[in-house]
Order: sequence, then C-alpha cells, then structure tokens
Amino acid sequence: MIFTKASWKLNPNKTTNVTLLCTFILTISAFIFTSCSDDDKNSTAEYPGTTVNLGTHKLMAYTVAKNSKYLVVFESGHGNDHTSWYSSGKSSEILSIADFLDSDVLLYDRAGYGKSEFNTEPRDINKLRSELETVIDQFAKGRKVVLVGHSLGGMIIRDYAIKNPAKVAGLLFVDSSHEKKNHISQDELNTFYNNYKITYGANSGIALETLQLIEDFKYMEVLPNLPDVPTIILTSMKIDAQNDAASKQQWYDAHQSLKVGVTDFTHITTVNSGHFIQLDEPKLVLENIKLLLFK
Repeated sequence: MIFTKASWKLNPNKTTNVTLLCTFILTISAFIFTSCSDDDKNSTAEYPGTTVNLGTHKLMAYTVAKNSKYLVVFESGHGNDHTSWYSSGKSSEILSIADFLDSDVLLYDRAGYGKSEFNTEPRDINKLRSELETVIDQFAKGRKVVLVGHSLGGMIIRDYAIKNPAKVAGLLFVDSSHEKKNHISQDELNTFYNNYKITYGANSGIALETLQLIEDFKYMEVLPNLPDVPTIILTSMKIDAQNDAASKQQWYDAHQSLKVGVTDFTHITTVNSGHFIQLDEPKLVLENIKLLLFK
C-alpha cells in the first residue's frame, strides 16, 4: 500500500479534514488501493452539487456544462471523495478543470463519502460500476464519455468500459489498482475494516468498500480485455520507503497488461509523483485527458 499523504479526507458525512495516524497503516504494505488525499482543504463556500437518486440512496454529483461533444467523468480512489481531484484544495477548481479541457466534466461522491448518502448493500466493483452507470446516464445525455479513474477508481471505470463499450470514447487510468499487483489477506482486510469502522462508522464508504476488496480482485481477474478505445495509463515509478524498484516494476507490468486488444494504447511513467499523480502533477493528468478528447 502506498500512502503519500499524512492524512485522509474520509468523513462520510462532511468534507471536513480528518487526520489519521499513518504510522500504523504504513506498516501494512501489501497492496495499493487506498487513496490518501491532500487534506489541507480550503473552507470557503463549496461548489454546488446535484443529487442523483438511485432509489435506495442518493449520491451527490458536481458538474460543469459546456455543451461539449464528450463528457469527462472522474472516478475517485478508495477512501476519497471527489475533492481528491482538486490539487488546489478548492472546490471551485472544477471550473478551472472544465475550462482547461473545454469540456463538460462530472465528478461525484460514491455512497458513504462526502455528501452522498450511505448504502449498506455490498459495495463491490459490480455495484460501484452499476451506480456509475446511473450517474453517467443522468448527465451524459446520449454522449460518449471519457473516463478518468484513480487507484480503485481505475477498476471501476475498467468494469464500466467493458460492460458499456459503445458509450466510451477514451480511458485514462491514474495509478490504477490492478489485481496482478494488489493482494490482501483476510487478516489484513479485517484489520483495515475494523480500523475504518471505528474511525468512520460501519456504514461509511471506506469501511463497506474494504469488506469487498478480496472479492473485487477475484472479480477483476476474470473480466475480458478492455474495449478497443484510446487508452492512456499513468504510472508512478517514484521510489520511496514503501516501494522499491522491484515493486514499482511489478506495478508497471500490471498496468502494461491492460494493453491487450487495445490499438491506441499509451503508457506514461513518472518519477515526479507518488500515488496521487493528480495532486503532484495535475497538468500531466489534464493534458492527457485533453489528448483523449482530441482523439
């Protein structure tokens, strides 16, 4: 597991800052899926959201409309709400992102994160992908989407693309989780879950998603290849105390395996960013989204 920040933004009801004791968590380094976000968030007025009613619960989405050909959709990692995409820490950054891309953009919080409601059904990849479908359908208005997924979000958009190939114009994976590299034992999962349950509550997004991680990686193992749409992978190759060169090579190889069956495939590495490439090098992420839009 890679933790590049000392604190997480994981409060399931509010977007206030929460600081965890990462000393404990850093000792458990079996896999990369949890996204530690930059917690120095600005307390100014938040950008207004739009409710998505799923019947069993409601999600909060944040969008900018520019009447563009495609809709760019951001999927956050495990343990993060939509603000993990804001390098400035300000919710108004969504406007800058839309302006830079000159495109409609959509960010949202999964159940149990930010201002989205809880959902106690199993929060596995299949369920998360199904809810992403509903969110996209509300805003896409028949347009194809460019999907951008960080960490665990990469597995969610991968499942979406495989299940909905005709709706996808391009894919950008930002240091995505992958079953060939991510492994967790039942004892480790129990430790994570109990810690999250105590800190954030049994119905929090991070706790319920954690319960499904072993099954999630098994689920991903049997998925077909990606559809043949333009695909870009961003991989952090930065060496740190938790990741040596051999570990990073395994990470690279796992991401490279997504190439099978994809004609237009680009794999970009960086040593200037940790797991949160979108925070350390936001321009690298945005420029590659724009590249997909041009394709």
